[in-house]
Amino acid sequence: MVKAGGRRPIPWMTIAAVVVVVAIVGGLAAYLAPKYIDREETQKFVPSASNPDPSDDIPGVVKVFYPAGQHVSPTQRVAYDQSPPFGGPHDAVWATCTGIVYPNPLRTENAVHALEHGSIWITYNPQTVKAGDVDILKSKVEGRPYTLMSPYPGLSTPISLQSWGHQLKLDSASDSRVDHFITALRRNSQTNVYPGQPQQSSYPEVGAECAAIPGAFDPSNPPPADSGPVPANAVPMNGAGTQQATDETGATGGATVPAPTSTPAG
Repeated sequence: MVKAGGRRPIPWMTIAAVVVVVAIVGGLAAYLAPKYIDREETQKFVPSASNPDPSDDIPGVVKVFYPAGQHVSPTQRVAYDQSPPFGGPHDAVWATCTGIVYPNPLRTENAVHALEHGSIWITYNPQTVKAGDVDILKSKVEGRPYTLMSPYPGLSTPISLQSWGHQLKLDSASDSRVDHFITALRRNSQTNVYPGQPQQSSYPEVGAECAAIPGAFDPSNPPPADSGPVPANAVPMNGAGTQQATDETGATGGATVPAPTSTPAG
């Protein structure tokens, strides 16, 4: 329809509809673009034969080669060289690492064994962690196999992530390095990770389980954290006095796991 004088009416309804569509598209782009970029960035940290240890590209990661399979008894302590520890002698029973958020500090000797199975252990200092960061970290652990989380009083930073032979200390759970570390090292079975140890995989017990051992470790009532000074008879990091482990790749190899015991590992 043309108005008198030859002028067409302005299609305000059409213009409004176009504006709404443009706003919706712009909003979706603004929402999805950062997520896409984050996902693409995280993909760079997926391990492969050509890039066996992507954590080498994560600033702040500390890497140490530790021999595997050195077991101590439930009553022994280990004189760990790191806090939290991320390798070395450990209890014969692993802390259940099936995506569990433990409300209380764990006995380190059990937690270190979980790392040997390829898990990520997230710890935080309950006195210095930022409000809301605990919930962010929980969302990365709950129900996710080969992860576990627990408070760690006295931690030198608010947050610390551990995998076997690797550690990253952080101030914030929103730091992108949290996801990069988990992607790079959770169940990373690649070899050529440690200088001078070309045959060693990122974690020693490839194929081992993270499920609880009935009668030996109860995730609802785990052994309490070690307390007090490290005793003079603590097991040294060289493994003197430890017992060599048996194969624990029960899920894939049908091998044995530590036998249940009536005495809690604590």
